Amino acid sequence: MSDLVVIAFPTEARAEEVREKILHMQSEYLIELEDAVVAVKREDGKVKLNQMVNPLAISTASGTMWGAIIGMIFLMPLAGAALGAASGALTGALTDIGINDKFMKDVAGAISPGQAALFLLIRRMTTDKVLEDLHGVGGTVLRTSFDHSKEAALRDALAAAA
Repeated sequence: MSDLVVIAFPTEARAEEVREKILHMQSEYLIELEDAVVAVKREDGKVKLNQMVNPLAISTASGTMWGAIIGMIFLMPLAGAALGAASGALTGALTDIGINDKFMKDVAGAISPGQAALFLLIRRMTTDKVLEDLHGVGGTVLRTSFDHSKEAALRDALAAAA
């Protein structure tokens, strides 16, 4: 079972910096993520999601490739590619991988314009080492599915003087 953590930051740049730090920890096998998204509340009040993976682009490219291959069988590769791209784009638009987009937009709606929220869906982590690396990065925990002691340790690590 995965754990959800939502941390608010004063700027998009700071949230992206912390996400990069966590992705680096993942390359060191200290944490295993299912998803890491930065949600930014723009000045007009709308929320923009900076996803790690864009399912629309991946599905469109995949659909184009498979459509062209199938089109070659029927001697119509361009028509097959166009049809494949359209079906791939439709599939990508309807696919939501990781954290639910509507949930992220609802939660990020509570932060002030110009601020950002980092959403992490954590499969596994070496808690003591991850918290040590996050020591003093700042941010405010908005939501978490951690137990009370782990949540308190995360709050303390974020708030500690750098």
